[in-house]
Amino acid sequence: MASLKQVKLCFVTVGATAPFNALVSEVLGEPFLDALKANNYTDLRIQYGQMGQALFQEFEQKNEPMVKEKYGLNVTGFDFNLAGLKGEMLAVKADSDANKVDGLVVSHAGSGTILEVLRVGLPLIVVPNPQLLHNHQDELAKQLAVNGYVIHGKLGLAESMVESETFRQRMHEWPPSINQEHAGKGLVGV
Repeated sequence: MASLKQVKLCFVTVGATAPFNALVSEVLGEPFLDALKANNYTDLRIQYGQMGQALFQEFEQKNEPMVKEKYGLNVTGFDFNLAGLKGEMLAVKADSDANKVDGLVVSHAGSGTILEVLRVGLPLIVVPNPQLLHNHQDELAKQLAVNGYVIHGKLGLAESMVESETFRQRMHEWPPSINQEHAGKGLVGV
């Protein structure tokens, strides 16, 4: 009997307050979809936020059958969730009963979203929205990446996808074993 392919979900969020259609376009583009396929992802779920629905629906209408056939991906999306995104993030976590392995979150660099993902303990690629005032998200993304909490992504994410698989391993070893209290517990244990 053939075993079922393990579910691996990439969840993308652009946040609720500012549109970030450049990120939506990026994750619906061939280079990113190729990277998902190369890293054995089965599902791509996108919170496309305000003003992203038309872009997402156009992609769905033109590409849905091809994406399933060419990339093996189920692509779904929504604009906003009044209950928050924690449930979406938890869906990215491994669950052996559901034949799921840990996936990845790709997010705008909003501090609330970043903290939520870190609490859940998932690899996170943070992509600052350059359209925002003084590009303030970039400072946060850079500093968190320097400290080993996230991957600082930029539009052109395919390269960051490769890094995310290595980052996943480092997460479980982080922080360095300065003392035994937090050793080997990963970011969630901090």
